[in-house]
Amino acid sequence: MGDAIAITENGTAPVIPIGAAYGDDPAYYAFVRRDIETLLPPDYARVLEVGCGSGNTLRWLRDRRPHAVTIGVELNDAVAGELRANASEAYIGDAGRPPEGLAPVDLMLFLDVLEHFANPQAVLANYLPLLAPGGTLIISLPNIAHYGVSLPLLFRRRFDYRDSGILDRTHLQFFTAESAVRLLNSSGMIVTGGLVNGPNWGKTRLFDRLTLGIFRHYLTRQYILRAEAAQGRAQGSLRWRSV
Repeated sequence: MGDAIAITENGTAPVIPIGAAYGDDPAYYAFVRRDIETLLPPDYARVLEVGCGSGNTLRWLRDRRPHAVTIGVELNDAVAGELRANASEAYIGDAGRPPEGLAPVDLMLFLDVLEHFANPQAVLANYLPLLAPGGTLIISLPNIAHYGVSLPLLFRRRFDYRDSGILDRTHLQFFTAESAVRLLNSSGMIVTGGLVNGPNWGKTRLFDRLTLGIFRHYLTRQYILRAEAAQGRAQGSLRWRSV
């Protein structure tokens, strides 16, 4: 997202700039999130992506299911033209709340978005009423326990914000596997599938295999979770798979 919306207790949404590091990089807004493919439902008719950038992931989803209606909500008006070309419906503005009059959807996406909000649970509470019965929610979140953060903190007492990545200076919330699942559980959802992104790369992948996955959560840069309405069901154990 070009800017992040911080939802306050009274429902107002002051804008917190993300800055030129992303605003000047078209690739940031054009990335296609094919890594969610194994978590997608067999079919979907209406898709809503919050913080969708230029909408290339929505275009990819519509290419997979040409009948689907794709809806994008994005704050950065610089990508408005591309988003309108890539999505069936495009909304530019406050991403903390859904557009008025939006019909229910059966697939909802928050991909590397919720960490930019001061109160992610409030944002989910605003949107989840739009998730149709039996619908699927997919979110992705950075992992603050990644060794690139935890080791400098442990051995050098360093915790340095950066222009991008896990310690992006615009991140207002930080997550581990447990707190990511807890966020969804506290929003009335249960997690039915989870992917780890990080242990699937190069030498990290080899290290993960040699250590039998013992350090997997320290090698994980990002969690991707699929969830559905709990409807009274308790959260079961989760088997994390590599992207």
